[in-house]
Amino acid sequence: MGMMCLGLFVFELKSAPFQSLQQQTGWRHPSNARVGLRPARQFVGPDDESITLSGVLLPPLTGGKANIAALRTMADSGKAFVLMDGNGIMYGLYVIESIDQTMTEFFADGTPRKVEFSLALKRVDDDGVEIGGDDPDYDNEGVGV
Repeated sequence: MGMMCLGLFVFELKSAPFQSLQQQTGWRHPSNARVGLRPARQFVGPDDESITLSGVLLPPLTGGKANIAALRTMADSGKAFVLMDGNGIMYGLYVIESIDQTMTEFFADGTPRKVEFSLALKRVDDDGVEIGGDDPDYDNEGVGV
């Protein structure tokens, strides 16, 4: 196994190795206005959880535009995929929200020598949902475990 898997896409040296993983988790505490007092807050549960993977591809040493295209195809499906790291730890079900790509340092034929990418993922399951099971909000038929 590589560094991490999103569904059946494996992040490794020959595909799309990432150099950074940023994880953001939130918790909701909405407020209710009160006369003459500070707003009252109530904990109502977890908020969105997102992960951003960023890296630099150096074709032909690492993957290239074809690997980013594979991730775009996954995003086009609108499906949720299991995210698991190289140690077998499952992060949950994630959808691809966006892919940023910058190509620089081109060969004479226009092929980039360097492709920088950033992949934004959003978690769509709850902690209690069984990974690989049915998530009522997302069609996870294509989820690979």
